Amino acid sequence: MKSLEELMAIKAKMQDKVAIRKGSGSTRIVVGMATCGIAAGARPVLNAFVEAVNEAGLTESVSVTQTGCIGICQYEPVVEVYAEGQEKVTYVKMTPEKAKTIIEKHIKGGKVVAEYTIGAAKA
Repeated sequence: MKSLEELMAIKAKMQDKVAIRKGSGSTRIVVGMATCGIAAGARPVLNAFVEAVNEAGLTESVSVTQTGCIGICQYEPVVEVYAEGQEKVTYVKMTPEKAKTIIEKHIKGGKVVAEYTIGAAKA
């Protein structure tokens, strides 16, 4: 960076991503970002959710946040989806590709992607 203007341009460019992560939407996507989650690949998963929500134009209704340890390290990366009026859904062994599928099928389409849930992993 060579100037304050460059710094302000970077800030403006990143503002949408930060706003999504704060969010106050009726649907919350929470990515486990403890050490075990990060080691298993949670950071690219978090980024994929943020990008997919932004691309789908869901920033008013969906927030993407992070949390610490969810407590099921063997299933990391773990993502929990909280939607108004519905039970929490826990997705496990997440990847950026799975994140995009969840946005399309669960968040936009309203159908839980059962094969990615903790229930399917335990079976």
